[in-house]
Amino acid sequence: MTETRKDLIPEYGPLHGVRILGLGSIVAMPHAGNLLADLGAEFIQIERPGMGDSLRMLAPFSKKTKVSNGWMQDARNRLSITLESNLNNEDAKAVFLDLIKEVDIFMDNMVWLKKLGIDDDEMLEANPKLVICHISGFGQEAFGGEEGVSGRASFDMIGQAYGGFLNLNGEPDGAPMVVKPYLNDYVSALNATYGVLAAYIHAQKTGKGQVVDVAQYEAMARILCDTFVTYTENGEDKERTGNKTTAFQPYGLFFDKNGEYVVVGAFGRNVYNRFLEAVGFDKEYFAYEVAGNGVEAVMSERGQELDQKIKEWCSQRTAKEIEDTLNAHRVPASKVNKASDALNSEHFKARNNFVTYTDQTSGEEVTAFGVVPHMSETPGKVWRGAPAMGQDNELVYGELLGYSEEKIEELKEKGLI
Repeated sequence: MTETRKDLIPEYGPLHGVRILGLGSIVAMPHAGNLLADLGAEFIQIERPGMGDSLRMLAPFSKKTKVSNGWMQDARNRLSITLESNLNNEDAKAVFLDLIKEVDIFMDNMVWLKKLGIDDDEMLEANPKLVICHISGFGQEAFGGEEGVSGRASFDMIGQAYGGFLNLNGEPDGAPMVVKPYLNDYVSALNATYGVLAAYIHAQKTGKGQVVDVAQYEAMARILCDTFVTYTENGEDKERTGNKTTAFQPYGLFFDKNGEYVVVGAFGRNVYNRFLEAVGFDKEYFAYEVAGNGVEAVMSERGQELDQKIKEWCSQRTAKEIEDTLNAHRVPASKVNKASDALNSEHFKARNNFVTYTDQTSGEEVTAFGVVPHMSETPGKVWRGAPAMGQDNELVYGELLGYSEEKIEELKEKGLI
């Protein structure tokens, strides 16, 4: 008996019934699709025949299966089909438009999609309710921008740099530090997910689709808190401060007695006073206004003395002792965990943060991070590991599009799928 998509894809999550088509590779667009698929959407990714998603080739690889570890983590819960992405080929374009007619959302991170032979108007003509999402480094020209900039190529660190984010990360006397892994790509994916969901709701209400434009640099610029207003109001460019902030303390990274890192944060008068109680420091001598709040207090002689005493206090205790003492006084603190720490953490385990599923390329089981956020009535799930390239061609082209076996074979012979 031939397996159907209904047999393969279980009904789960709040997004069950939403179908997404993705064209692109690596992180931002595919991750956006997977976030939605974790919550029940059907996500079909187009991969170019013989090449596939570049994430498949991204190190490190499993020592056991030789499959990319990133691919096994991020490519689950999707259907993989192959299709020639140069849509100047009329046969490939016809197949692509047939797919567009059957989906609710189309996402890409191809940058030069129009040069590949397709534009937004053609897609919306084929499917007027379609939500189109473009993810690129600098945005689509239709939404404005300096001539020649919108079409520039980009990667994660380029968006971090152009958006102003990179300048703020690193030590004051050192070079800017790229935040890993691929923070800009993942933040751009989050922008894409809420953008397409908002547009999808609008399309269901009005019957009218639209285009969502996500620029990597804008995704980073939007999370810079007071950075731009500090310049427009005060004429000051914010600079790197390392792991500390000069606005209040304690809020930074400290060493325990074994040289392990611990982060401690105490923002606000009440938390600050609870911190002083926890560590046994004099609350009058290190009064909040004198040593804890504001640049002048933090940088004052008393403020510097407090910072030194905190360092000494931490250096005399283990990370667990620091965590236990401060958290008992409701002061936020945490050891800096590695992957091994997380996988052995009772809290991670109790939250069911890790799931085990079968990687479709190797046929082997892999343990990876699970679904977030948790939902009480419509929880997400991982129903499938990362697929082999083109694994679902017959399922999608045959069942969803209704192509005959002869037509599918013809497309294969032409090298289009």
